Amino acid sequence: MGIAGEEPIDKHHVKECPPSEDNDLLVIQVTDPHLRKEAEGKLLGMNTRSSLDAVLSLIHQNHLAPDVVLATGDLAQDGSIEAYRCFEEKTNSFDCPVYWFSGNHDNREAMSEVAGATDVLKKVVRMGTWQFIFLDSLLDGKVHGHLADTELSLLDEALSERPDLHSLISFHHHPIDIDCEWLDAIGLKNRDQLLEIVDKYSNVRCLVWGHIHQEVDALRKGVRLLATPSTCVQFLPKSKEFAVDTQAPGYRWLRLSPDGTINTGVERADHIEFQVDYSSKGY
Repeated sequence: MGIAGEEPIDKHHVKECPPSEDNDLLVIQVTDPHLRKEAEGKLLGMNTRSSLDAVLSLIHQNHLAPDVVLATGDLAQDGSIEAYRCFEEKTNSFDCPVYWFSGNHDNREAMSEVAGATDVLKKVVRMGTWQFIFLDSLLDGKVHGHLADTELSLLDEALSERPDLHSLISFHHHPIDIDCEWLDAIGLKNRDQLLEIVDKYSNVRCLVWGHIHQEVDALRKGVRLLATPSTCVQFLPKSKEFAVDTQAPGYRWLRLSPDGTINTGVERADHIEFQVDYSSKGY
């Protein structure tokens, strides 16, 4: 495990892009689009490309100039090259950096091939008084998540290297139980290791994740805990077994102030009617 005083974090993983330190940062989170190779690909009856288009259109309508767009996993349902190329093309509409990482449905190799030499897979991004740390919780062949020792070491090193920066940590799987029995069985399995590191550092401001297709806004030891609706189908909160919710696709915005204050909210594309198979028993 990395600790203060060890070798600095690999600069290959770090992107420094400081804006004016006097300005808030506007971060947009989109998550779990579940795109497929086919343009007509669906998840539980919903065309996921169409629903992503609706959410992206809403973002452009509501936010003229975000500083960062964060895509928190399950970009593809089938792990196909075509799905990642589609996501890349659709998010090229933003004039700001867009960052990705893996969810349980994703394929790292395909993501890397599409990302190429761009910065979309950077692990640490530093802007003004903030740093963003992006972790990969994909455990190959499993639905639940796990952070490898290399990911935990990177987190520890990034936090210890820049204690002067407010830190937002993001990954795919939920690190807390959400009172939803079937989803809590497939969360982040080594959450205690993650939270042990988080608890060491006073500069951690929030944890942000996807995976659960629903909204969470909680507080743990002064750290904000945030989950976000999918850009496609939503899961019913507090359900014992798999169940689909009737709420519309959405996204999260976060306004990060230079003093570490966080304002955030969720917006949904509820002006559009989407087709969903509510009778499904899984996905």
